[in-house]
Amino acid sequence: MVPFGSTITAIMKQTTQSHQECQRLTNQTLDYYNQRAEDFFAGTIDHDVGQNITALLNHIEAEEEGASFTILDVGCGPGRDLKAFSELGHVAVGLEGAERFAEMARDYSGCDVWQQDFLELDLPGNHFDGVFANASLFHAPRQALPDVLLALHATLKPHGVLFSSNPRGNNSEDWSGSRYGAYYDLDTWRDYMVSAGFVELMHYYRPAGVPRDQQPWLASVWRKV
Repeated sequence: MVPFGSTITAIMKQTTQSHQECQRLTNQTLDYYNQRAEDFFAGTIDHDVGQNITALLNHIEAEEEGASFTILDVGCGPGRDLKAFSELGHVAVGLEGAERFAEMARDYSGCDVWQQDFLELDLPGNHFDGVFANASLFHAPRQALPDVLLALHATLKPHGVLFSSNPRGNNSEDWSGSRYGAYYDLDTWRDYMVSAGFVELMHYYRPAGVPRDQQPWLASVWRKV
């Protein structure tokens, strides 16, 4: 949902957070996006994440060729990827914590968008073929992340697929401007995902075709087990 921030203004020292602190981090991050929604939309509308969309869709088990899937776009922002899924013939639902983004996503994509933040998820069980979490889960406070992943696991159908893309790091919790982020390496992200009941299908780094130190994004695909 947000490009990797190169300027970190503070490093959080605590390894655990109270619910009150998690809510503060979440609210501050959502406020940032609400205040800059139009600029963010203009700056990201042309980003090409086709590789990520394909990575999710190619791993969903289809009963027949050309089947339509139900997709939950977690942290859908202003609706760019929702619209892409819909235009490919899938039933896409957005999940977005920022009120302004949720409004924009409904208008832009024509899809349903549920306004929920990571701390207050209320999702149907065994409902979605795929979950698309493109540049969003790193905004979940570290203490809340296990519950967030369990909720996403529960909302997937049996053998459903989750895609995630996060800016990678050394397992620190940082601030980029006034946005909170938790930046994991592959091993730590695996630990979280496996603990939530997923098995890894693949991972890769983005953007493609450049040296690893110029690939800030870690993308991974997981199946519900």
